Amino acid sequence: MSSLQTFIFMGRSGCGKGTQGKLLETALRASDSEHDILYLESGDIFRNFIKGNNYSQKLSREVYESGALQPEFLAVWAWASLLVDNMGGKEHLILDGVPRKLREAHVLDSAFTFYKREKINIVYINVSREWSKERLMARGRVDDNHDDVEVRLNWFDVDVMPALNYFKENPEYVFHDINGEQTIEQVHAEVLKSLELN
Repeated sequence: MSSLQTFIFMGRSGCGKGTQGKLLETALRASDSEHDILYLESGDIFRNFIKGNNYSQKLSREVYESGALQPEFLAVWAWASLLVDNMGGKEHLILDGVPRKLREAHVLDSAFTFYKREKINIVYINVSREWSKERLMARGRVDDNHDDVEVRLNWFDVDVMPALNYFKENPEYVFHDINGEQTIEQVHAEVLKSLELN
């Protein structure tokens, strides 16, 4: 592998996009020792951010604890600052859970233009709402009660799907629709096949 590649993992909560993103990172490292990999995961960014105690962090923590999505300006600041601080021009780029809204997708589009990234791969881990709900409830996390799960499932339909469709309909992006209702290994194999990395 010689050309730098960019991957965005998207899908419903509980679909395993983070797991698949990490598996792809491992596969890329094995097949291309010449380039670094920058991995951005929106959940980690905010979980770390809200641990602080400045005014913005406190307000963000309130949003997080209410179960709502963070405002676009804060989401963009979080991942954009990581790009600005860490992009060197010689790395593969993997984004996990970014973007979460249509306006955020437009800003991300401008970042890709700025960094001269072409033919971005959208890896959509496609699972049904019912499948996602069963997975989230089975995890048994404190924040995975019935009401919170319904809120997160609604987020995807209302906020994330417009962003996903924007990428799907944009010829500058390569859309990969992956059946997520398989074993982790089967999903990974399908991802590699669709990306032509196997």
